[in-house]
Amino acid sequence: MYYYHCGVDGYYCLCYDGRFAVITFAGARTICIMKTYNGLWEKVCSYKNLELAFKNARRHKTLKPYVIDFEKNLEENLSLLRTELLLHAYHPMPLKTFILRDPKTRKISKSDFRDRIIHHALCNVIEPIFERRFIYDSYANRKGKGTLKAIKRFDAFKRKVFNKQSDKGYLLKADIKHYFDTVDHKILLSILKRRIKDARVIWLIKQILCNFNTTAKGKGMPLGNLTSQFFANVYLNELDQFAKHKLKAKYYIRYVDDFVILHKNKKFLQEAINQIEKFIRKELALELHPNKCKIIDLKDGSDFLGFRIFYYYKLLRKSNIRKMQRKIKNYKCLYDEGKLNYDIVYEFFQNWCAYARNANTHTLRKTKGMKVQEYFPKEVSTIEVNRLVKDYNKAKFEYLKKQF
Repeated sequence: MYYYHCGVDGYYCLCYDGRFAVITFAGARTICIMKTYNGLWEKVCSYKNLELAFKNARRHKTLKPYVIDFEKNLEENLSLLRTELLLHAYHPMPLKTFILRDPKTRKISKSDFRDRIIHHALCNVIEPIFERRFIYDSYANRKGKGTLKAIKRFDAFKRKVFNKQSDKGYLLKADIKHYFDTVDHKILLSILKRRIKDARVIWLIKQILCNFNTTAKGKGMPLGNLTSQFFANVYLNELDQFAKHKLKAKYYIRYVDDFVILHKNKKFLQEAINQIEKFIRKELALELHPNKCKIIDLKDGSDFLGFRIFYYYKLLRKSNIRKMQRKIKNYKCLYDEGKLNYDIVYEFFQNWCAYARNANTHTLRKTKGMKVQEYFPKEVSTIEVNRLVKDYNKAKFEYLKKQF
């Protein structure tokens, strides 16, 4: 909350929800003044923005055939997209749906590449508007955030909440039941309209939302879209604000639809469950997952974002280790068939080790590394060779520098 002096009568107070309250010496009154944005359509449709959106959409996909085809006539294709938007003639292509088992079964809906460019163009313009209203402890699909940052924050909160003398400290762990399938379009649009007053931008958002077919009409967003990730944060920002400013939950963290509250008092968390459930049912048409909403004693350890977290140490969840083992075995089969280069295996395992290093996994990483060597004997990655050559040349340069 920020205060601005307004003379002898009192102060203006900028509230968390964007309103201005006038606080006088005689009392307080609230004026509903929220900053809104119009004239965004020109920014969305500008060729410069579409060009930036193309660059973002093709990131890590430059060798994909559909990217190469689009880039052959880049100026013409972007101009066509721009014309479709300006004439309100844009219609998204049907989504391509496939099932991903990793190990949890998920239905992923993939947009056509030209539609992904539109998603980036839209988010380039409207994401900064909402980003500044998000709480600090929302960690999914945001720059400078992510899983590991959320884990570090959890560690910090855990130490503040847990009382080592009494051995007490509690965690409310919960998530939303079928979140992406149950997001209500009307409620989402009403939240977006509080800030976005440009009807043409709202029209484009409706085009994107209505392109996903679900059993419940007017509900749901596809997993896999950039816009879905962004809208998911906008939608549950309402819960974030409620938790922080109504419940006064100081130690609250959210990652997509998983959220936790840490507190010294178990009764506080029990009451928080009831209030959160009432709030999300009434305001967001959502419900908590009955099997995943529970209060845990911190001394017993808790699962959060792939880690099993105890007070003094962290372990990887067994499901995470099994997932890595399956991946290595699949790579081994493809390697034996001549369909896979060892560099891919090396890079994957190094990335996994970097992730696992955030827990107490020294022995585990050593054991799994020996297993990988057993699967791929006498193999040396070109990535490792290049790194060693680089280190050698650097050491040689430093040596010669000292000699002369």
